Amino acid sequence: MIDAGAPYGIATAPDGALWFTLVHEGRIGRMVPGQDPVIHQLDPADGQPMVITPGHDGAMWFTEGKFGEIGRVCRISADGVVTAHAAPSPYGIVAGPDGAMWFTQMQPGAIGRIGPDGAMTEFAVEGGGMPSFITVGPDDALWFTLNQANAIGRISLSGEVTVHPLPTEGAGPVGITLGPDDALWFVEIGAGQIGRIDTSGKITEYPLPDRAARPHAIVTGPDGALWFTEWAAGRVGRLTPDGTFDVQPLPSVPGEDGNERKAEPHGLTVGPDGAIWVALEAGALARIG
Repeated sequence: MIDAGAPYGIATAPDGALWFTLVHEGRIGRMVPGQDPVIHQLDPADGQPMVITPGHDGAMWFTEGKFGEIGRVCRISADGVVTAHAAPSPYGIVAGPDGAMWFTQMQPGAIGRIGPDGAMTEFAVEGGGMPSFITVGPDDALWFTLNQANAIGRISLSGEVTVHPLPTEGAGPVGITLGPDDALWFVEIGAGQIGRIDTSGKITEYPLPDRAARPHAIVTGPDGALWFTEWAAGRVGRLTPDGTFDVQPLPSVPGEDGNERKAEPHGLTVGPDGAIWVALEAGALARIG
């Protein structure tokens, strides 16, 4: 249980701790497995921290999608000191291959870059399309989902953007990760599918056994399989690169009113102990493995 709020994003830090966002409470948590979490309150408390990831500098970086009229991309050190950069509606964030932090801007639709010197650059995505999650590809480019454009995007380190439309209408891609086979794997929350795109742009889609499961985030596990959250179904799914699925239900979480709440899994990560850790918006972190 995480009494301090509703976990949304989660990532493993270089120091072996799990860091997570508490989206509704404006807080960041840090937990070493087996120990009690340490919670850092953000100022203001209504910034809605979302995705969190390790940076090149040993600190954790996260996005706040709501901060007055503009969002923030923030850096938080192990002792809870936050430095922030203003950015329009940031969401996904990743440490790039060039020593910079790269992030998506859902509105109006752009990719942002923060260099090691703090300089910010913005690259527009034609048509907007609501860029969501972003990850590093095997080709030293950044790959990202375009949730509303029904496409996968690629941006080179020089800012050249290529867009690959998905074959399924209304797929609504969200999470994306580099797979064990040097392809990019992503989830389609609208279509109930897992997708794969290689660096040539070839796309393959794998329908989930439960098409209404609403998959949200995806990572490559230590077992060489793809692990993903099924938000609507309250499960974690696993897909091998040859297309074999299995799922694991997540426990419900006791609410403040005494009633059980659905798990609502969002982010997930490979923890420092080699297990899969999942952020449950119902108020807990779940360990699988």
